[in-house]
Amino acid sequence: MKEIVAIIGWVVGVQGGLGVAGRVFGDGPWGMLHKWWDVPTPLYVVLFVAGVAVAVYAEISKKRKSWAGRG
Repeated sequence: MKEIVAIIGWVVGVQGGLGVAGRVFGDGPWGMLHKWWDVPTPLYVVLFVAGVAVAVYAEISKKRKSWAGRG
């Protein structure tokens, strides 16, 4: 389950990062979200931060579980 949460976190983080990068360096947001919804730039930043935070938490949780299994 943690693998799925980590993948979802990374995908959300990447979409947020692409949205911010497209708004800053391009003509409009990049990625898939802008094709479905009109997302403001601050929300792209929140998506990036939240997605990376969830992914990192899931990755650390997976590592912690493997460390606990060694003992």
